[in-house]
This record gives sequence, C-alpha cells and structure tokens, in this order.
Amino acid sequence: MRILIHTMYFLPEMGSAPILMNELASSLAARGHRVEIITTLPRPPHNRGYEGRLFVRETRNGVLVKRWPTNATSHPAGRLTAWTIYTLASIWNLRTVRRGDVVFLRLPPLQLGLTGILARLLCGAAAILNVQDIHPDLSIEAGILRHPLAIRAALRFEKWIYDGHRRIVVISDGFRKNLRAKGVPDERISIIPNWVDTDFLRPLPKDNPVARRLGLDGVFTVMYSGIISLSSFETLARILEAARLLAPDRETRLVIVGDGLKRADLQARAGELRLDNVVFLPFQPYADLPGLLASADVLLVPLDKEKSFLSVPSKLYNYLAAGRPILGLAVESSEVHQIIREAECGLCAPPDDPQRIAAAVRALKDDPGGRAAMAARGRRLAEEVYSRRSVVEAFEVLMEEAARGPRGKRP
Repeated sequence: MRILIHTMYFLPEMGSAPILMNELASSLAARGHRVEIITTLPRPPHNRGYEGRLFVRETRNGVLVKRWPTNATSHPAGRLTAWTIYTLASIWNLRTVRRGDVVFLRLPPLQLGLTGILARLLCGAAAILNVQDIHPDLSIEAGILRHPLAIRAALRFEKWIYDGHRRIVVISDGFRKNLRAKGVPDERISIIPNWVDTDFLRPLPKDNPVARRLGLDGVFTVMYSGIISLSSFETLARILEAARLLAPDRETRLVIVGDGLKRADLQARAGELRLDNVVFLPFQPYADLPGLLASADVLLVPLDKEKSFLSVPSKLYNYLAAGRPILGLAVESSEVHQIIREAECGLCAPPDDPQRIAAAVRALKDDPGGRAAMAARGRRLAEEVYSRRSVVEAFEVLMEEAARGPRGKRP
C-alpha cells in the first residue's frame, strides 16, 4: 500500500506533530508499506542545511520526504498565508498520486482538506482526515475570526471539507461530539488517540545525565516542554505570574523548554517580572527527551481558557509515559481535565488563575507520596491505552479498509 502523509511540520523540527508523524511513517514503512511525507522546509532554528532551498527531496528511516517552503510568522494573517501556501504545495504533489493510494491529511490547517477532496475526485485515491484541532472554532474562540460574515464563511467551508470525506479520524470523544453536532455522521468518524512510544519514553531517575548536564537536579522542578506559540502564550504568561508567587520558595523552579515564534516575548515577560526562579532552555535532542522529562517533578499541560474544549495536546501522552505527575491548566469540562481527573494522574487548575496554579504546585510539592502514586497511574494508562503499537495498528487497519473501499464518488 502506498501512503502519502501530509503534515505541515516534520523532523528535524521539534514538537509533538513532527515526532508523531515520524513515528507513524516509520512504523508503517517497517510494516512493508511505501510511505511518503509531504511537508514544509524546517523553520529556524531547525533549518540548518536547508537555508535558501526551495524544494528538498530526501529519505529518512525508509520514508521519502518532500519539502516545500512557506513563511513563519505568529501573526494570524501570516499563519493563514503559510497554511494556504502549504495546501497549494500539497495539491501540486497530487500529480504523483495514483488510484488506490491512501492520502492521509493531518489537520490543521483545515484548508488541507481540499487536497483530500481533489485526491479522491481526480486521482481515485482514498483520503483520510486526521483532525488534531477543531478549526475554525479555535479561531472564533480566540477572537481571531470576529466578523459575522467571516465566521459564517469559515463554518460553511469546514462543513464542505467534512462533507467531502468518508473517513475522518479524531483524537477524542469530545472531538467526535463536536463533529457530530456539525452534521458529520457517526459512521464516518473514527476515534484513534495520539500515542506515545512507551519503550522509548519511560520513567527514569530524576538524577540522570541529562538533568546534570542541564543543571536541573537538586531542586523541585515544574516543567513545560513544547512549542511557545501564539496559542500557548497567554497561559504560559499566567504560569510566569504563578512563578512570581512561588518565588519566596527558593527550592522550586519553573523550567520552560522549547522554541517558537513567541519565545522571545515570553522571555521578555519573565524579565519584566524579574523572575530568577524561571529557566528557559532550547529544545533538546530527541534522544535526551526521557532524561529531560525525568528531571522534572511536575509536568505542565497548559491550555488557553478559550481553547480547553478544543484541543488535547500530544505532550499529555508523553508526560504520562514519562512517569511524572501532571498539572493540567484547563477548564473542568475539557478533555484534558477529564483524562487527568479520571486517571488520577495529577491535578488541574484554571488556566487564567495564577493563585490556584501556584497553590497546585505547592500541594504537589508537599505530597511526595501522592506524586509517586499519580505518576504510576499515569504510566499504567500510557501502557494500556496510548501505546504506539496499538494506535499504529488501528491506523493501518483503517488505511487498508480505505484503500479497498469506494473512492471516486462524493460521499
């Protein structure tokens, strides 16, 4: 089976999307499938060796990778431009698609659904949408889309994209309910969660070589590891305010690991608050991720209040596998809050309340036995529900069914 995976971000960029899509692609290739990745050229600071290039064709772990350029900006209009450029590149790549191929599209951007519709209608390929965030809802909740006509047009476009696909994969039951409310029939929706490689990411001692190299041993460490973007900035800024409240405790430290278009702004905010209990680190090599996460006593999953209903960050699964308690910053009705509460693998606090965030950190620090029990329950959940093997098998079955099924007619 030939499988073309469309994902806007891929290695050597860091973050959940590049890592997960690399693992999915390499796992499917190891099972004997022909796999291609259609993606963009890496953004700074991960673009070493790619500078000035307009198109790159390379092979990684037995997977053919095709890369096109796009722009990198945190401004909403710039992001829309980047998404559109990438969608046009993915449509251009349809010249290589043949009947019986499987075209797998990781959303966002929602525009990428155009590629799936054209792949089915023009090429006779099977198209599968993998919905990781609910757009345009996120843009509406964040106030990016405000004008009634723009909102109406975006919602109609979303409906048209979903109507044009027979197979839509969502990562949670909350996402399924969202699509069902928009008129997508249940028989078109499959729930396949994101996953974690539980063999690679495993509990390690806090005192480990990576922790010592980075100077993260010896104090109580609360860590965020991920992209510092427009969507995460406001909640990360609230975490800085919580760090100010925790400043009198000289044995507690906040560590923010990652890069992104808003990192400089977040560092500037920490400077304005004169925080000496906050440490910023760049993304670390992927091979060091188990040791990095093990150096933390508590791992943070922050979601903006407006977006808590519409996103389940993949880092949640990594944190579960790492065997550390989780502090989820999400509203009570969110999927993240529900997972943490039901699994009893951490605590939750409102994302816009620095006082309660700080109180949750203190509660976790003061209860080492409770932290250990939370960590063990989280690890067990990762092994039983979110393992890489079981999720890849589910995707493979779905893709094989799609490749055998009808393709050319509109659903």
